[in-house]
Amino acid sequence: MADVLSQSEVETLLAALDPAASEGQSSGGGRPREDMIDAQVSLYDFKRPERVSKEQMRAFQALHDGFSREFGATLSGMLRTIVEVKLISVDQLTYSEFVFSLENPTCFNLLWSAGLEGSIILDLNPSIIFPIFDRLLGGGRAQHTHYPSRPLTGIELKLLTRITDQAINGLEKSWSNLCQLDLKVTQVESNPQLIQIVPPNEVIVLISFEVIMGEMRGIMNLCMPFNTIEPLSGKLSSDTWSSYTKRAVDPTQKLNLESGVKQAKVEMVVQLASTKLSTAEFRGLGVGDVIMTEQPSEGGLSVSVEGRPMFSGAAGAYKGHKAVQIGQPIARLEDEVGRQLQEMLANNAGTSEQDTAVSPVVA
Repeated sequence: MADVLSQSEVETLLAALDPAASEGQSSGGGRPREDMIDAQVSLYDFKRPERVSKEQMRAFQALHDGFSREFGATLSGMLRTIVEVKLISVDQLTYSEFVFSLENPTCFNLLWSAGLEGSIILDLNPSIIFPIFDRLLGGGRAQHTHYPSRPLTGIELKLLTRITDQAINGLEKSWSNLCQLDLKVTQVESNPQLIQIVPPNEVIVLISFEVIMGEMRGIMNLCMPFNTIEPLSGKLSSDTWSSYTKRAVDPTQKLNLESGVKQAKVEMVVQLASTKLSTAEFRGLGVGDVIMTEQPSEGGLSVSVEGRPMFSGAAGAYKGHKAVQIGQPIARLEDEVGRQLQEMLANNAGTSEQDTAVSPVVA
């Protein structure tokens, strides 16, 4: 004989099929269900506070997306092969979580930023750094799957500077609209736990890239502590991001710059003549000897400013002192190119205006 359901079991089945009925029963004086209360509660981990807003995280993503493309193009030109760098994630976590997530050994570069007055970390995974070394040393034809698990040697550290210099240049260009990073490598370690730039519970912004070279793939991490980038937090919002990409010229700053440049001192050198002597002739020189040069006596002198020939001149005397009379400016290649470029632009502008004035009108 089939089991007979009780009244409470029937009400339970109906409540499971009709959530609206269960809400009505709970609001009618019944006790609210525990799962309904849990659905309205959001978890918050006080050990990992979200100090960087989502808007600022999107700004970091847009900022380093351009860096990834430029750095990939730079590596491709240096290694003579296709290298692709992709931005895969922008997260915020604690410094201890970041350090314990890295491999040991790894390529852990500590960078000091004079513009931010703090340190940041550039970590390169061994799975991609050793194939790059292999490519720089003339290999790279055979696809290796296993690489040594050891710290870098002295030669490999020298090769590493070529990669980190390119990464530093790309980062400084990407951040130029916000501040001048002025990065330099202060320490390179294989064990990431030996370097502690902030307390373990300090929040950091972790920007991860994937470096792809043929069949080889590896991760490159950029770690920025929050206390280092906190002074720029106001510039990392969407409403002010566009205002820092283009700056209008301030007339006051322009006048200050012009007045400062006008007062700057430059070195001016007048070259009378030049010639070549052998060692024997030089050793045989004495008082009263005459050195013959290839420059005629009536020829003009060359006046150089900060090592660049600027004017022609003539030697003479003025009020009992030796003097040089400034002549015509010396034509330089860049000046001639600039003059021709201005003439071409003027001719193109005149031609376009003439075409506009003579254009026929169709009735």
